[in-house]
Amino acid sequence: MHMNRSPASSTDLWSYASLSIVILFWSGNFIVGRAVNGVIPPFTLALVRWSGALLLLLPFAWPHLRSDRQQLLSHWKTVLLLGLTGVAAFNAFVYSGLQFTTASNGLLLQAAIPALVLLFSRLAFGERASALQIGGVTLSMLGVAIIVLRGDLAALARLTLNFGDFLVLCGVVSWAFYTSLLRLRPGCHPASFLAATFIIGAVAMTPLAAIEIMGGVRIPLRADVLGAFIYVALFPSLVAYVLYNAAVKNIGAAPAGQMITLMPLFGAGLAALLLGEALFRFHFVGMLLILGGIVLGAVGVGSQRRAPDDFGATG
Repeated sequence: MHMNRSPASSTDLWSYASLSIVILFWSGNFIVGRAVNGVIPPFTLALVRWSGALLLLLPFAWPHLRSDRQQLLSHWKTVLLLGLTGVAAFNAFVYSGLQFTTASNGLLLQAAIPALVLLFSRLAFGERASALQIGGVTLSMLGVAIIVLRGDLAALARLTLNFGDFLVLCGVVSWAFYTSLLRLRPGCHPASFLAATFIIGAVAMTPLAAIEIMGGVRIPLRADVLGAFIYVALFPSLVAYVLYNAAVKNIGAAPAGQMITLMPLFGAGLAALLLGEALFRFHFVGMLLILGGIVLGAVGVGSQRRAPDDFGATG
């Protein structure tokens, strides 16, 4: 259970720091997904991502899978739901959407995740968000909008949505659902839970990837393609999911979900570092609003910790 502790405890600070690493890796995944558009079809990329991550994880997870087998089977419905929403559906929708929409639209849509996490937590578990949490989410979303719209909020009225945006939005809903429901995961070892969800993701992607390959897609085995495969299997998958799930367990779904608003900020930083793109004043204004919203949300969560544990008996 959450203890009555300061919002700025060392464990919390470590969770926020690890989530920053997660968002960095996911921002890189977003860039890779756009970079290989037209080279690697989306479901094949997702299959390589999860089967690769599973192969990397299995040597460490196998003893725990054997000991936790009965617990995983007794909670198979929950594990299946989490594997389908957080591993299979989210990535399939996002990779597919990026074939048809812009990176800006995709990032803007992902800014809806924190608000959806609050909504799903309220509907599914009766969890009330504090005024500070709601204010923090709103402030962070405003910061995202400023960065994505390049400081011109009036451009929001001119924004057009297409089929790719709809697919990304489906992925956003899936991820918010996954984050909210993580509190229900069985109390087994994190490695065995993660391996089980990776298996579900890989199995779900296999027939879809097979359809792509049978449709005549040929993937060139170039250095950049192999590098993309290695990156998506290791950093935004294995490492990021370990850190993200641990952080959700410690600080809760809402503040962990809110950290996703850092993605456009990290994406702009990576573009400046790797592609030589310039940073402008609106980047820094957006950064201040996003960080301010995250701090406000963290304070709001800390003020609620006198209430009963918000993560149940999941260990």
